[in-house]
Amino acid sequence: MRIHSIRVKNFKSLQNVHIKDVPEFSVFIGANGTGKTTLIDVFGFLRDCLSGSARSAVQKRAGFAQLVSRGQEKETIEIELKVQLDFSKKKSRLVTYALGVGEVGRKVQVRFERLSWKRGSYGRPFNFLDFKDGKGVAVVEGEGAFGEDVREEDLERDEETLDSPDILALKALGNLKRFEAASQLRDLIEGWSVSDFHIEKARPEPDAAPAEHLNEDGSNLALYAQYLAEDHRDIFSNLLEKMQDRVPGVAEVSPEDIGDGRIALRFRDAAFDRGFLARYVSDGTIKMFAYLALLADPDPHPLLCIEEPENQLYPNLLPVLAEEIASYAGVRHGGAQVFVTTHSPDFLSHVPLESIFWLEKHDGFTTIRKAADDEMLANLVAEGQRPGWLWREGWFKGADPL
Repeated sequence: MRIHSIRVKNFKSLQNVHIKDVPEFSVFIGANGTGKTTLIDVFGFLRDCLSGSARSAVQKRAGFAQLVSRGQEKETIEIELKVQLDFSKKKSRLVTYALGVGEVGRKVQVRFERLSWKRGSYGRPFNFLDFKDGKGVAVVEGEGAFGEDVREEDLERDEETLDSPDILALKALGNLKRFEAASQLRDLIEGWSVSDFHIEKARPEPDAAPAEHLNEDGSNLALYAQYLAEDHRDIFSNLLEKMQDRVPGVAEVSPEDIGDGRIALRFRDAAFDRGFLARYVSDGTIKMFAYLALLADPDPHPLLCIEEPENQLYPNLLPVLAEEIASYAGVRHGGAQVFVTTHSPDFLSHVPLESIFWLEKHDGFTTIRKAADDEMLANLVAEGQRPGWLWREGWFKGADPL
């Protein structure tokens, strides 16, 4: 399962953007304020709508007036994703999920929600979900629902009224196996992770608790390391080897129970017999370990978003980090995707041109361009120039704040 295209309308500075042919590894660059964080928040917003409600997701972002694009206060925020889903008998289909969130009588609700599939290039799409303001129909997906010769009139439909018009139909129906496409898409969105790592939260010793994934803010780093060390020893050993290679002097990293129900993470320098607790280790060491651990997840997120991973890291580590992130995406983990924002030319120089998008702002609204579509950039990279150097020298027109 992976995202092929993204269309957003009326979401903050993203008044009307469309990103096509989204690769497994995508890197977004641009000056401060051009909309990189806003783009990443689109995925957080969708996940928050699903886990709670559209109203709570909007309230989390200071209300509809603060979320909708300037001058579009009476319009609907629209998000459309084209996603590849995998079905039984090795069938793979590209489906379109469209969501509209707006205000009705100053109350936030889902104005429309559709999940559709189109046979071939020209056929009219089947709407497997088609809801407006809390009411709609959903196709009960039998064995032949995705057949090339299926007729729309032969599909069984259920009429549904949701408990509240601010609840997603995807949430209400996605846990029912008879709605397979909705169920798969729900699982996909619920598995997204929008990393917001905070070093100060990763330093303390948390109370012992299960941790099969690293928290988005890194606050369970010691617990997640313990899980890898105990349940996935080979992965943890590989992680330690990489850490030793990347950070000179680090001989060992070990989670340990400090005796009062808390788990500590201890880093041992080769020059010392006993290591230092995470709260006394450098920012760069903590962050590099956290990213390597995140990228070693035995059950990877289908979509992982990381903002400015270069912060607190020595520049020479950034090429390594770019390679580790690229290896997480795509082939190694069977289709995982990673979206990264960066201000670092050192990081960008080790990213394929096909993975780079740059953002500009015109009259307060964001535009997004794919670097590989720029003939001059493509020619310069083909001649051996690095994307990071080209960015530093101003070849990404409009991406430089000066």
